[in-house]
Amino acid sequence: MGNDSKTTTLKLNGKRTALIGFAFFGILLLWQVYDSWCPTFLTDIFARRMYGLSSAGLKASDPSKILNVQWIVGIIMACDNLAALILLPLFGSLSDKTHSSIGKRMPYILTGTFVAAVAFPFIPLFFHKNNIAGMVVMMAIVLMFMMMYRNPAVALMPDITPKPLRAKANGIINIMGYLGGAFATVLGIFLKLSDYINSGDEARNVWTIEIPFIVASILMVISAMVLFFTIKENKLAEELKDEMEEGERLAAVETPIDDDKPMSAANKRMLLAILGAEFLWFMADNAIGTYIGNYVIYYLNSSSSKTMILTILGGVASVAGFATAGAIADKIGRKWTISSGLAVTIAAYIVMCFARPTEVVVGANGEFSFPTLLFVVWAIKGYGMALVHNCSFPMVVELCSSKKIGKFTGYYYSASMSAQTITPILLGLVFKASGKWGALPIYAGILVILSFTLFTVLVKNIKAQKVANVKGLEALDGD
Repeated sequence: MGNDSKTTTLKLNGKRTALIGFAFFGILLLWQVYDSWCPTFLTDIFARRMYGLSSAGLKASDPSKILNVQWIVGIIMACDNLAALILLPLFGSLSDKTHSSIGKRMPYILTGTFVAAVAFPFIPLFFHKNNIAGMVVMMAIVLMFMMMYRNPAVALMPDITPKPLRAKANGIINIMGYLGGAFATVLGIFLKLSDYINSGDEARNVWTIEIPFIVASILMVISAMVLFFTIKENKLAEELKDEMEEGERLAAVETPIDDDKPMSAANKRMLLAILGAEFLWFMADNAIGTYIGNYVIYYLNSSSSKTMILTILGGVASVAGFATAGAIADKIGRKWTISSGLAVTIAAYIVMCFARPTEVVVGANGEFSFPTLLFVVWAIKGYGMALVHNCSFPMVVELCSSKKIGKFTGYYYSASMSAQTITPILLGLVFKASGKWGALPIYAGILVILSFTLFTVLVKNIKAQKVANVKGLEALDGD
C-alpha cells in the first residue's frame, strides 16, 4: 500500500482550507434555499391548477389532493438532478484539462456563480406570477450553472490537500458550507413560507419569498469573490507539489495509484462499493430534504418556520460531526466512521416513525403544535450524516491521482445525483399509492439500512499513516 511505520509530518493549513470552504459556503447557501422553497412552490402551483382552487381553497381541501401532486413535484425536482448527472462529470473532466492564468477550476466557479446568482431570484417571481413555465425554466438555468460551479469548487480542496489530510480538511469545508446554509435557514424563520402559502391569492406578499433568494444570490457572489482573491490555484499547485507527492505515497488504498496503468481490480471494487452505498444513502437523505417542507406544512399542519428550526438543529449537530469526524477516522478508520454515522441515522429514522401531528390547535391559521420528538430526530440525523459525508468524498478521491480529481469528483456526484433523480419520483409514487405522509421515514430508513449493509460488508478499512497537523496559532499562518 506504500505506507511505512514511521509518522510523517504533513501540515493542514486551517486558514487556507477555510478560505477554500467559501466555495462550499455558496453551494449550500443556494441549495438550502432551493430545497426549502421550491418543492412547496411546485406543490402549491400544481395543486391549485389541477383542482381549480384558490390558495385558501387549497388549504381547506382534502389532504389527498396535496399528496396526489407529489409525484409531479418529484418529476420536476428529478429532471434537475438528471441534468446534473450529465453535467457534473462533464465539467469535472473539462476542469481537469483546463489550463488558464487563474487556474483550472476558477473559470468554471466564477462563470457558474454569476449566472446562477442572476437567475435565482426569478424563481419566486415567476411563482408569484403563477407562471409555471417561467419558474421551471429559471430552475433549470440555475441548476445548469450551479453544476458548472459545483464540481470544480468541490475538487479545489483535494487539488491542494495531501490525501491523508483530506478527511480533516473536508470537515472544515463542510462547516463553512453549513454556515452558508445557516443564512438561508435564519431567513426562513422570519420570512415564513407557510404564511405566504396560507394567504389568499390577493394577500400574498412577494417579498416574503423573494428576499431569501436575493440574499442567497448576493452572498454567493461575495463568497466567490473571497475565493478568487485569496486562493491562487497555479501558485499553490507549484508550492505544494512535494507535499502532494508525499500524500500519494501515504494514501489509504489497497494498491498504489498509477496513471499509466488501468485501475487495479481491488481499487475498482472499493470505488464501486463506496459509490453504491453512497447512491442509497443519498436516496434517503434527498427524500427527507425534498419533502420535509411539505411534510411539516401539509402533514403536521405546522409553520414552515419549524422546518427552519429543524434545519438549524441538524446543522449544529452536523458541524459537531464534521468537527469530530477527522479525529474519529484517525482512530478507527474512515470505513467505521461512515458505518457508525449510518447506524446513528437509522436510529433517527426509526424514532421519526413515532412523530405524529398533535390535536392541539394553536394560532390564527389553525396550526397544530409541533412534535418535539422531531427536533431530537434532526439532531441525531445531522450528526450521523455528517460523519458519512465527511469521510465518503475523501475515500473516493483517494483512489485517483491529482490529474483525475475532477473526474473522480464527477463519479461521486454522479452517484449522488442519480439517487436524487430517482428518489423524488419514487417517493412521490409511494405517497400516491399509500396516501400516508408517514411513509417518509420508513422509505428513508429502509434505504439507509441497505446502504449500511452494502458499505459495511464490501468496503475495506484501510487506514492512512498518521500525520501531524497544524495546531494553535500556527493554523492561522497564510503560507
